[in-house]
Amino acid sequence: MADGYLTTHVLDTARGCPAEGIAIALYKVSGNSHRKIAETLTNADGRTDTPILPKDKFAPGTYELVFFCGDYLRAAGLAGADPLFLDQVPIRFGMADPEAHYHVPLLLSPYGYSTYRGS
Repeated sequence: MADGYLTTHVLDTARGCPAEGIAIALYKVSGNSHRKIAETLTNADGRTDTPILPKDKFAPGTYELVFFCGDYLRAAGLAGADPLFLDQVPIRFGMADPEAHYHVPLLLSPYGYSTYRGS
């Protein structure tokens, strides 16, 4: 069994705070095929309450996190006109080490975002 796992969080860089209530979906990617394997919401700290991919379900491969940011940006008064510039933010990444903790955060503002491999 692998000891690796995946976590994430979302920070609102426009307001300088955690982004609470953002829906996140995790997909396993194989070629052009996507299979949804998890869904969750961010908590008051902008994190998920548990790893989005826990140790007992971890497998190396290509994955995609989709952050559904539109409702959050609207509620925060940051959305601008419809259609939103950023509504759903996909981040595709690979996890090769079956023993590693992968952390893929989203730093969000209404007109830009960034990510990195965290710890």
